[in-house]
Amino acid sequence: MAALLKEESTITAKGQTTVPKAVRQALGVDYGGRIAFVVDDQRRVFVEKAVEDTPDPVVDRFLAFLARDMAEHPGTSVVALPPSLRDRIAALTGAMDVDLDTEIDGDVDL
Repeated sequence: MAALLKEESTITAKGQTTVPKAVRQALGVDYGGRIAFVVDDQRRVFVEKAVEDTPDPVVDRFLAFLARDMAEHPGTSVVALPPSLRDRIAALTGAMDVDLDTEIDGDVDL
């Protein structure tokens, strides 16, 4: 297999790397774009532009309903949590220590 392009990148202590500009351009991805890593049975790794998930029509209709409702009823669509629910949430999560800079283990879809 003849290589069309070969670029190198360093992996950080957190397992992160920068995809070189030439590779991003070849894949047609930019800031916020998604890429997929494919490892074959010979442990070769390929990088490709990620295929966008097909939107869920039910979720799309629900989100459209919410958007219409919020536009038509701006004062009542989104309201503050009742104090009892707010206090219950605080009681359940108050002892949790959250560090937003901690690396997440495992696969995550955001």
